[in-house]
Amino acid sequence: MKKLKHQEFTCSRGSLRLRGSLFRPAEGERLPIAVVSHEYMANRLFTRRYARLLASLGYAAFCYDFSGGCIVGGSQGKTTDMTVFTEMEDLKAVIAYAKAQPYTDPDRLLLMGCSQGGLVTALTAAELGEEAEAIILFYPALSIPDDARKGNMMRARFDPKNIPETMRCGPMKLGRAYAASVLDLDPLPVISSYHGDVLLVHGNADQLVDISYSRRAYDAYRASAKAALEAGEITAMPRIVFHEVEGAGHIFTHPKHNRDAVRAVTAFLADRSDEPS
Repeated sequence: MKKLKHQEFTCSRGSLRLRGSLFRPAEGERLPIAVVSHEYMANRLFTRRYARLLASLGYAAFCYDFSGGCIVGGSQGKTTDMTVFTEMEDLKAVIAYAKAQPYTDPDRLLLMGCSQGGLVTALTAAELGEEAEAIILFYPALSIPDDARKGNMMRARFDPKNIPETMRCGPMKLGRAYAASVLDLDPLPVISSYHGDVLLVHGNADQLVDISYSRRAYDAYRASAKAALEAGEITAMPRIVFHEVEGAGHIFTHPKHNRDAVRAVTAFLADRSDEPS
């Protein structure tokens, strides 16, 4: 593995301070950017391994703590203010910070997200369009809007027609907006408007976010890209890959599942690097 440089960074989203970790090759300038977003209730310690992987593959890789999105994290912000959409703003703030660094190439951007961070990444990529070259989604929590409509989000139970001002989801206290803001969201038509390269990685024993959500996302990305190609909106079919991790649950905690996922990422990025520029 290449020798890597590590440093902590701080950036802002409005009045809130966001903290993160950067990994990049010890040598090199104008590096492509990768930004990695963590799971609900987790923090960047869960995604540092993927940032290090991407750095070893030549990226300046940034991972960070969402504002209000961690049980324990370094970024400012209240858990009761956190929503999928505030996390999108966090991600865009980190992207802006990464692009402003003297060692990065602002025209080359890869986004990676895990679970809720995967939903945030997919929605943000659809908004950014061609600004993001590719996205990697690990067990993306595309189920969140459905869960809100059922009134059953993780361990929080509520009446979706009368959402309380605050609710408990395990150790985290959430605000009404966390559920209310996604009640009308249908993720697939939104995220599939992104026509860059996509890698979906999901365990087929996931009990938290059923793998069917990623399977449907794969189909939606392909159908949308095919329609865009036929309409002349894009000139080539993007690479859209779905990788199923046999026996893996939510979050790849078992070493063999993580190795399988890492191989999928490495192969996906190797295939992209072989494309003509």
